[in-house]
Amino acid sequence: MNPIKVSDQIRKSNYISRDLSWMRFNFRVLDQARNPDTSVFDRLKFLAITASNLDEFFMIRIGSLYNYIDYGKERIDYSGMREVPFRKKLLDFSHRFVTDQYQVYQELVKEFPTNGLDICQVKDLTETEQRKVDAYFKDTIFPLLTPMVYDSYHGFPLMMNQLLIFGVVTKVDEEVKPVNRLTFIQIPSNLNRFMEIQRKDKIIFVPIEDVIRENMPKLFRNVEILSVSLFRITRNGDFTLEESDDMDQDFVQEVKLKLKTRKKGRVVRLEMDKEPSPHMLKILKERWIIDQSNLFQINGLVDLRGLWQIIKHPLFKNKLMKAPSPVQAPSLPRGAEENLFEYLKEHDVLLHHPYNSIEPVVSLLEKAAEDPYVLGIKQTIYRLADNSRVTAALLKAAENGKHVSALFEVKARFDEEKNIKEGERLEKAGCFVIYGISKYKTHTKMMMIIRKEGEKVTRYVHIGSGNYNESTSRQYTDISLLTTDDVYAHDVSDFFNVITGHSYPEDYQYLITAPKDMRQQLIELIRHEAENARKGFEAGIVIKINSLEDKEVIDEFYAASQAGVKIKLIVRGICCLRPGREGLSENIQVSSIVGEYLEHARLFYFHNNGIPTVLGGSADIMVRSFERRIEALFYIVNDELKRQAINILRFNLMDNQNSYMMREDGTYVRRHPAEGEAPFNAHREFYHLTNEMTKEACLF
Repeated sequence: MNPIKVSDQIRKSNYISRDLSWMRFNFRVLDQARNPDTSVFDRLKFLAITASNLDEFFMIRIGSLYNYIDYGKERIDYSGMREVPFRKKLLDFSHRFVTDQYQVYQELVKEFPTNGLDICQVKDLTETEQRKVDAYFKDTIFPLLTPMVYDSYHGFPLMMNQLLIFGVVTKVDEEVKPVNRLTFIQIPSNLNRFMEIQRKDKIIFVPIEDVIRENMPKLFRNVEILSVSLFRITRNGDFTLEESDDMDQDFVQEVKLKLKTRKKGRVVRLEMDKEPSPHMLKILKERWIIDQSNLFQINGLVDLRGLWQIIKHPLFKNKLMKAPSPVQAPSLPRGAEENLFEYLKEHDVLLHHPYNSIEPVVSLLEKAAEDPYVLGIKQTIYRLADNSRVTAALLKAAENGKHVSALFEVKARFDEEKNIKEGERLEKAGCFVIYGISKYKTHTKMMMIIRKEGEKVTRYVHIGSGNYNESTSRQYTDISLLTTDDVYAHDVSDFFNVITGHSYPEDYQYLITAPKDMRQQLIELIRHEAENARKGFEAGIVIKINSLEDKEVIDEFYAASQAGVKIKLIVRGICCLRPGREGLSENIQVSSIVGEYLEHARLFYFHNNGIPTVLGGSADIMVRSFERRIEALFYIVNDELKRQAINILRFNLMDNQNSYMMREDGTYVRRHPAEGEAPFNAHREFYHLTNEMTKEACLF
């Protein structure tokens, strides 16, 4: 399939490719690194994030594609492309991205000297500084390096995923004629990315690979070095687990075994410096069955994730943009947190993080661990902070004799090992630990505290869109509901029984769940708006999510648009729906907010002829959310909290500083204030929210 036909096929499809849509999201993140109104350190932060994003994209999405290619299985993308031409399209797009990425990097490097730093090679240092480098190499680096030769006597070594590796070609005199010999040296991950040298006016960061390159002759004494090439590989990190009906220790062992396969997964990307050895490159391509499309020759620092050492340096921490202190939530008056158990018996609370602190949620859990009247705690756990206060509270609760049930999702990508270790800690303390459900990933965020109060037992419930993670709660936008409402409590109790046992409740009043019927219930809500529009009633939908990919729901949006429903979608990342196409989706607009915080909240608004239906929760509109995950969305029924949730959507729609509008062809254009319109940055305006503002509930 030639490039013209591929582009034409993509353009004609009613759906946008999931993977190409994700690549465009990473372009929007890269756009933040170009923002001249922020410090060079903030821009470096976004550049480093794009590097981490791209690593995961290759490990999971490109890795998954190779699972089809390598085993001859059929895969057809939303655009209609088969797996082989789609591989070429994705890799071509990735090359374009990397070119832009390093153009941004080179521009930022120019600003280093005026910001108190520089990245230098060893040859550019003073003699005194070079002696420091030599000493550092001799004392710290040299003992850790292990050259691994590859020849007819030595097998091809296992090379680790995403480490910096040197390939060194040397000349060896054999009896008949000289031959080239290839040796690999992997740079240990526990070495700093840069050696730091303090000057009077700046810090010099010397890349670790340059330190080693300069000292390479010390590793190959009395041997002629023909070439030294730096490279980095990315392996397929996508794996699936065998499905089973039970959740015993064998499942955890299977997860541990599968994690080890990531170390040996097929190579899907090879990053190299500008002029690699042809001899070495030929061997690597043949060994890993890759071609030129998988090869990325880097014009600059290989592995931009290393920039975090600069970004987080103590001398520069004050240069990063500071977030304002959290403000009081409208539904949680100042002072109410001091006795949250009492306050929640009479009031529901909606928190909007990071503008409202996660402290009330964590503090409630910590108090529950010590409270003599608390009988038990149940909680789902997906991603935890390092030195987690949540884990500490659950351990304390178990030590205090309370019943603690924790569902650790051991398939939380790249947190599998951490969750298994934390789960084992809790088990040893006497907690009941459930390691997920083999067929499904438990993604929902729920907590329930059971407290005896006189003759009555009160259940304190938390449901949200974000993880129980104190660190990311300061960087991600999320919503949290705290309540003692009996209907929520009953639904959540039933839902925990579904997760941990074999209960199959007929229906929930305030929850809609997956994999039970979430897709169908959302479709019914969309169809209800379409029916209202056909009857001449007011109709509208506003939804804020991370990703939109499920074809069945997309088709319902198209049908509702054609019925006259105004639809506004705020989709941070992947969006497979094509907005604004004549005869298909003229009434649909899609925006994406990318800025200071990572948009993570999910909110669903249906006009419902003037009596709005509003839901929040942890689920996106994706096939995996509906079919392969344990998910829950919750109805927001309290009128005051409903207005607050609607206002969150309103502020998101008003944003003209962080927003990008999606075009019909799948590209995005940055939104700027219209003529006469004041700048509005939602990531800042939420800190100035007043109760009065939440009463303005109009979204259309």
